[in-house]
Amino acid sequence: MAVSDWRNTTHDWAGTVDTAHLEAIRAARAEVAPGGVRHLVLEVLAYAADEAESRGGGTAVVTRHADGSISVTDDGRGTDTRVDAAGRTVKKPVMATKDLRFFDHPAAATLPDGCPRRGMSVVAALSEWLVHTNRRVNGSWTQRYEHGVPVTGLTPIPDDGTTGTTVHFLPTLCGPVDLDGLAFGPHLTVVLR
Repeated sequence: MAVSDWRNTTHDWAGTVDTAHLEAIRAARAEVAPGGVRHLVLEVLAYAADEAESRGGGTAVVTRHADGSISVTDDGRGTDTRVDAAGRTVKKPVMATKDLRFFDHPAAATLPDGCPRRGMSVVAALSEWLVHTNRRVNGSWTQRYEHGVPVTGLTPIPDDGTTGTTVHFLPTLCGPVDLDGLAFGPHLTVVLR
């Protein structure tokens, strides 16, 4: 089956990078990321919370690193990947395209900060760099982005017996970074390091 024939639920599988969308995010940073870095972390946690709810529970670990970067690691199934007709692994384009459920929708779900959920592309576009590491039962890989644009292909990594996703990013937003008291519903336990 061709990628263009795959059912789109959250993102358009046929697109890999929407540069106009990423540029629009950077131009409207105060609107799409009110609250700065905390909002970006909540955008990442929203995906972990979705996964935890579908599985009856889960954990996400938020880590502040000495270089100012932040990583969020969850224990879910990992970002959806599929194999195209040519046998290539294709990942859902969550970082560089619109989330069809939330972006540009006035009735979008709200995050715990009371602001609209927009999707992972906001985090990627507003980060100097972002590394997305994905572990699924059918394989593991990593991919690096700069300002939302992938700068590497999917790089296979050894399986370690776990599943889940790590989003490690260096935000371009300035201001204080308050990550205390992060909570995300009854299904996701958030641990701050």
